[in-house]
Amino acid sequence: MVASPLRVFDCAPSSDGAAAVVLCPMDQAKKYTETPVEIIGTGQASDTLALHHRRDIMTFDATRVAAERAFKMAGVTQKDVDVAEVHDNFTISEILAVEDLGFFKKGEGGKATSEGRTSLDGDVAVNTSGGLKARGDPIGATGLAQAVEIVAQLRGKAGKRQVKDATIGLTHNIGGTGATAVVHVFRRV
Repeated sequence: MVASPLRVFDCAPSSDGAAAVVLCPMDQAKKYTETPVEIIGTGQASDTLALHHRRDIMTFDATRVAAERAFKMAGVTQKDVDVAEVHDNFTISEILAVEDLGFFKKGEGGKATSEGRTSLDGDVAVNTSGGLKARGDPIGATGLAQAVEIVAQLRGKAGKRQVKDATIGLTHNIGGTGATAVVHVFRRV
């Protein structure tokens, strides 16, 4: 037990880590790879850090707003997303994320997950990398590690974790107990 009801496997360990990505204009990307991936939408939002000042303790409004902005910019909806890497530093974080991102209705994220709707061949494959609870939470490198997984998925190079025919991916990263959120939508070119 860590803090009831959370047990060790419900919590991502803080860890060391590093990640790097190369961003460049699409015409240059095609010089380096035959399978470029494009960021087609991005959104960021902030909320109050104090939990007791939030509208609803079971909703991260920063995630909802960031997702809305990213989907609008990308010109896609949640139904278009094949694979997502969401911030799951605790088990409840993933459940809240899949709800706040709009993949499932509020209160249905846990049930959807237990029914396999977030599995590799589910409605939307979530955390194919294993997420933060599997690899640890290197704080600053977390979002880039998520991007690396989505790019591998969209390039068809994720091995046994591969989502069949993945063309649209999403990353979701939060900070400050959900006070800030960043969402990116990616597309295979």
